[in-house]
Amino acid sequence: MAQTLAGKIALVTGGSRGIGAATAVQLASEGATVALSYSNSEAQAKEVVAKIAASGGTAFALKADQAIASEVKELVAQVVKRFGKIDILVNNAGVFETGTIAETTDTTGFERQSRINYEAVVTAIREASRVMGEGGRIISVSSALALRSTWPGLADYSATKRAIEGYTKGAARDLGPKGITVNVIGVGSTNTEMNPDDSAFAEAQAAANALGRFGRPEEIAAAVAFIASPAASFITGSIIPVDGGYSA
Repeated sequence: MAQTLAGKIALVTGGSRGIGAATAVQLASEGATVALSYSNSEAQAKEVVAKIAASGGTAFALKADQAIASEVKELVAQVVKRFGKIDILVNNAGVFETGTIAETTDTTGFERQSRINYEAVVTAIREASRVMGEGGRIISVSSALALRSTWPGLADYSATKRAIEGYTKGAARDLGPKGITVNVIGVGSTNTEMNPDDSAFAEAQAAANALGRFGRPEEIAAAVAFIASPAASFITGSIIPVDGGYSA
């Protein structure tokens, strides 16, 4: 495979499993040095690092709780301290909690989702963009549910993902003069630990998209890698659906 990202430094948040892990592996296979963050899954993060190393790539793992802004800032700082820059930021870390408006009398879950799914993304973008140069890439993983809450109980989650998309539009305008692109991948149902394709609700999810199946983490990672590549240099401020036709 062509090393389209050779010499690039990438940070993937939530990179120990699922889409994040697949993205870390994909970016490394294309030549990037990858820093991946984890919160509780240290063993899994080390497995991803080992897998990348076994394939001849370079990666390392850093612990950071995305719910704490100071840790997000320190995460970016640690990558810059080690390599002097960040070329690619992939905001992948996220949580998913459901509950209808009537059921949600305790706002703790919403506040946690807001901190991790939205506020941490904003913090990472602000910190990383300060050290990015021409050709920098910022890619945030959102959800097809940002635009379409198909079932009850998704309002809080959908709101946090829609917020990312709105922020991305503004960030693309702000950072365009620096030659930095800012985009979102709108992910559909994907087979991960968070949303396995054999759950009780999986059949209904698969039926809701045009392809009638769940996506694979590697399929999302391929889209992220393209947006991170030089070939995507004229794409910014975009919400790119990779959802099997859920939004069709």
